[in-house]
Amino acid sequence: MSDFEAIDFFRDETLVADPYPYFDALRVRCPVHRESHHDVMMVTGYEEAVQVYNDTENFSACVSVSGPFPGFPVPLEGDDVSALIERHRDELPMSDQLPTMDPPTHTDHRALLMRLITPKRLKENEASMWHLADGLLDTYLAPGEGEFISGFAGPFTLLVIADLLGVPEEDRQDFMNHLQRRPQDGGGVGSTGEDTMHHSPLEYLYGRFTTYVEERRREPREDVLTGLATATFPDGSTPEVIDVVRVAANLFAAGQETTVRLLSSALRILAERPELQRLLRAERDRIPNFIEETLRAESPVKGDFRLSKVPTTVGGVDVPAGTTLMVLNGAANRDPRQFEDPAAFDVGRANVRRHLAFGRGPHTCPGAPLARAEARVTLERLLDRTSEIRIAERVHGPAGARRYQYVPTFILRGLTHLDLEWNQA
Repeated sequence: MSDFEAIDFFRDETLVADPYPYFDALRVRCPVHRESHHDVMMVTGYEEAVQVYNDTENFSACVSVSGPFPGFPVPLEGDDVSALIERHRDELPMSDQLPTMDPPTHTDHRALLMRLITPKRLKENEASMWHLADGLLDTYLAPGEGEFISGFAGPFTLLVIADLLGVPEEDRQDFMNHLQRRPQDGGGVGSTGEDTMHHSPLEYLYGRFTTYVEERRREPREDVLTGLATATFPDGSTPEVIDVVRVAANLFAAGQETTVRLLSSALRILAERPELQRLLRAERDRIPNFIEETLRAESPVKGDFRLSKVPTTVGGVDVPAGTTLMVLNGAANRDPRQFEDPAAFDVGRANVRRHLAFGRGPHTCPGAPLARAEARVTLERLLDRTSEIRIAERVHGPAGARRYQYVPTFILRGLTHLDLEWNQA
């Protein structure tokens, strides 16, 4: 453990490729352990993580995205810092985004989001996913090899969310031009480098969706954007334009990034394991469980932050008021007290849907059904249209000595690129 104590999880890139031994070492010591570099309480145990996620009375999500950076605007002193949080909340990064809101504001804005992604809308969206996937695969599969993230996963997830939110067909290429970052760019929120609040796509999305919402409020049509523009809060009141815009932009930005990570992890695992690939080709009903086990084993979001409002305890450990906690989904999902032989990838794991890849409690990822559908459509279509998928050894090296590069952030877990080869069916 002493070696891990010396490592700064938030700044040291040696943990980016494989953070799991670090998580295990922390959990063995104590499932709730204060690291020494930024004074963050690291929650690596499953039950302890669930406790924090469910407890909005004692824990605020105001630092959900930023964690210990750039620090709270004022000293958090006293046994109840709730008033300080409310007074200075707007000075924190991304304070206008759903993940950083607390009840009752969060409750209202999340309800607004759920009016946009209804079961009916998700079903319609999924129907169009097959068409979108095939259109992209026509081009992507033709050469017999290609980079998966920029060639398929990035464009596919972007087009799926554009379709879900009703972005007009004629505008979608402009969205692609503005939002398709090169995977190797890395950076962004949660970067292990110094620049943690790097350029985000939100500015572009705010501008676009403000125009859409204002237009549809002036001239309603029979389309999804009109539904977006006219959605109301639970009490029937009409949100400000910016409230609707924030919810749409957050779904767009957060949903696309994390689903790209899920798809690339799933394809890496599939291409690395020929016997598993053969099994999924023969038994397609196993695909949903394969997706869940991918989410458990390689959670696209490593963790989420909370700030304790009052003194409390987690897992028997005292947590003073004003403490920043990092609830590590990637660690909780490998807690041996919850998942037997957690380091093994088991496509038949019975309790796999208990994983915390989408969080838990009031902040559970509202886009979870969307991400699952995108993964299922991607896998079904790739298995339909290929007879074999392999890792490109010229890029990633031979089996047993692979070279993979991961996005340098302490929040996201995912590859920067994934080069594949395949035989077309």
